[in-house]
Order: sequence, then C-alpha cells, then structure tokens
Amino acid sequence: MPEGDAVWRTARRLHTALAGSALAGADLRVPALATRDLAGRRTLEVVPRGKHLLHRLEGGLTLHSHLRMDGSWRLLTVTTGAGVTPDHPATRRHTVRAVLWTDSALAVGDSLGMLDLVRTADEARVVGHLGPDLLDLAFDRDEALSNLVRQPGRPVAEALLDQRNLAGIGTIYASEPLFEHRISPWTPVGALSRHELGSVVDTARLWMVRSCRLGPTVPMTALARGPADGWLPGHYRVFGRRGRDCPRCGATITEQPIGEAPRERVISFCPTCQPTP
Repeated sequence: MPEGDAVWRTARRLHTALAGSALAGADLRVPALATRDLAGRRTLEVVPRGKHLLHRLEGGLTLHSHLRMDGSWRLLTVTTGAGVTPDHPATRRHTVRAVLWTDSALAVGDSLGMLDLVRTADEARVVGHLGPDLLDLAFDRDEALSNLVRQPGRPVAEALLDQRNLAGIGTIYASEPLFEHRISPWTPVGALSRHELGSVVDTARLWMVRSCRLGPTVPMTALARGPADGWLPGHYRVFGRRGRDCPRCGATITEQPIGEAPRERVISFCPTCQPTP
C-alpha cells in the first residue's frame, strides 16, 4: 500500500496538472457516481490527508480517493488537433475507476480502493477518523503520542500502523524507524518512554518529509558503513530484505505479520538488533 510520502507526491502531480483548470469531462466508474457530471468545474486543489487524496472542486465538492494496495493515479498528456480526449488505451482497462480530463491533461485513476464524491464541508465523513497527518505542516506531535499510548499493551508497530493514531505510516515507515532505534515491533507501547516513542515518530516524519523533497529514498545514517555491508543510500535496511543479512549485526532479517484482519500487515525487522521483549 502506498505510504504517506507516495500519496503526497501523487497529490502534488495531480495538483500541478489540474489546479486552476476546468474539467472538460469526468467519467466516474462506480455505480453511485456513474451519472454525476463534473464537467465545467474548476479544480481548486488536490491535497493529501494521510493515505487519502482530496480533489477539491469549484462549487463545494470534493472527489475523495484512496489507493489501497494496488491503486494509482496516472497523468497522461494526449495532444490531438481537438485537444485532450479520454480516448486513450489507458482508460480502457476494466480496473479503471475514474477518468478526468482538461484541455491539457488526462488523469486516470486505476484500481482505486475508494472513490467518493462529498461536499467539501463534509470531508470529515471520509477522513475525520484519521489521526494527525505526519506530513501536515501543523502536525500535532503531542496528540499523535497521546493516541499511541491509549492502548499501552498494544505492540508498537501495530499502533504506528493504525491510521486513527497518526496518519501516513505504512510498513516501510514502521519497519525502518523501529530498526533505527533498536525497538522490537512487538514491544508494548506502554513499555516505551515518551521520549523513545517520540523518537520513532520523529524519525518516521523526518524520513517521510525527506522522501517528499528528494524522492523515495532512505537517508544514509551512521549505521551504514558502505557497499561491503550490502546497503547503499536509497536502499532500505530491513524493509523488503527478508532472508538477507542485517547491515548492522549480520543476523538474518525476517518478516512476520502483525495486527488482526483486516488491518494485518507484514513488518520487517532484525531479531538480533530488535529482540522481542
């Protein structure tokens, strides 16, 4: 599932291409929206909220989408003598759920996990359950930490992944900061000091902001000693490296599911650097 930084970059691309322009047309391929006509409405802005996208339109409407596991928004430039039209091979896939176009851009929402049209004033209906957004300039760190400690017996990785506590963290930004601070994903939240928990959140936020600015890379830290360790800048140290050597201690990195369905996720960790309490 795309994480907060990837959704932020998607929102920025859509905003750059569509903001200020009137929609020439919109094809919303979900039954509840199939007859809605958005043509002529100007895009005001496209903004992220955690892992959600809010496409705000003139007239007080918001097109809300969530990418879930496999979704994406693709931007295509189709120049013809008559301008942009939705007649493009990318729009013909049976998994496409939304097609938006202006005089200069074509946006295709494929395999979207959610697609809703709500009044902008009622956006809380679709994102009001989310905790503080790590990529919000006004991120409320104290509220996020207070949310995390409400269930002191909960494994810390599971709590970090719960978007009701704080929004934007997925398995990458749960796995990597916990490895950075040598904390087992199964450590109960209540066993960590507020300073320890805050350090994990601060690291996740720092790396997500850096990813938004510089691209999806994990920054080099003092723990990385060079190519001999099998880890280079831009490569994750535990995420997606099951069965490979830990770049810090040489033990074998493993992955295990955490949480209960439907929120179960797979977390990556080093069992030696991050011993289960």
